Amino acid sequence: MERKTRSDAQRNRERLVEVAKEAFTRSGADASLDEIAKQAGVGAGTLYRHFPTRDDLIEAVFRGEVEKLAVAQRRLSETLVPIEALRAWMLLFVDYIAQKQLIAPALNSIVGGPSRIYERSRALIFNAIDALVKRAVKTGEIRKDVDPFDLLRALVGVSHVSWSPGWQESARRLVDILIKGSRPSK
Repeated sequence: MERKTRSDAQRNRERLVEVAKEAFTRSGADASLDEIAKQAGVGAGTLYRHFPTRDDLIEAVFRGEVEKLAVAQRRLSETLVPIEALRAWMLLFVDYIAQKQLIAPALNSIVGGPSRIYERSRALIFNAIDALVKRAVKTGEIRKDVDPFDLLRALVGVSHVSWSPGWQESARRLVDILIKGSRPSK
């Protein structure tokens, strides 16, 4: 039988991931793990108990961002009409792309490269947008021929120019263009 994680241990883990996200964004993969532990209000032993290696911590940061997208899909589906849930999730995806760009140097430092981490995240992301699009198609707010993966490709495409000024604002406008273009003809 697997032991349930104590609530204080879970809080420590979550705090470590949040502080690490900020540190890796600011300093890349070379961020001091001792400083991360200190800023999270825990000892180095606690950090290493949760994350035995730097790679484990970097992976946890990235996985946490992807899991937030999956949770957001469910929450948005429960609280918004289908087309607005899809739009809101796509806007969150733009923020995810921005965050991913910021921690990319840390992700690229992982032994064997980040492809293993990306592979795991693809399914969560695709399942989220697929559920949102299917829900909007079912209510007639989106055309039946809209491919969820095409919507993702369009948003990811804008990330290739992410170092240009104003790319996030452009991506947010693109979300509205994609939503409008996905609606049925009148």
